[in-house]
Amino acid sequence: MSDIRREIVGLLPRLRRLAWVIARDAADSDDLLQRTIERALERGQNRRDDARLDLWMFRIMKNLWIDEMRSRNRWGRLVEPMTEEIEAGAGGSAEDEILDVTELARLRSLVEDLPEEQRLAVKLVLIGGHSYAEAAGILEVPEGTLTSRLARGRAALLRHYGAEGTRH
Repeated sequence: MSDIRREIVGLLPRLRRLAWVIARDAADSDDLLQRTIERALERGQNRRDDARLDLWMFRIMKNLWIDEMRSRNRWGRLVEPMTEEIEAGAGGSAEDEILDVTELARLRSLVEDLPEEQRLAVKLVLIGGHSYAEAAGILEVPEGTLTSRLARGRAALLRHYGAEGTRH
């Protein structure tokens, strides 16, 4: 197996997770992952020697998904909603669990209502667990731009929760 193929195999868990975050659908995320790997293998010789394979592949994936959304004309579904699950029987009452599920649904809706650039920043960093540098690389923006988008997204979410004045 060639070096790039070995590296891609090592990246599969992260690539699969990002595909799920972006596509929000199991079938779409599987297709996106497959197209990303195919494109990387086709164009592996075009990658700069100093470019990190993971960030290069994340950009390929992002660009493939944008192209897909353009072809489907579905701009509103660019990334996956949060996939946090409320554990049943986590020590709270059924009433508390219903409130938790309701609150999670409200938060998902608020995140989805953010402008696209803020929504992507919030989902990649806060939900997807990517570092600022990785997320900036994926979005192909400077790290400072990502930080600004993330800050504006967080502020908008806090305003919706009425918690803006409670910062310490």
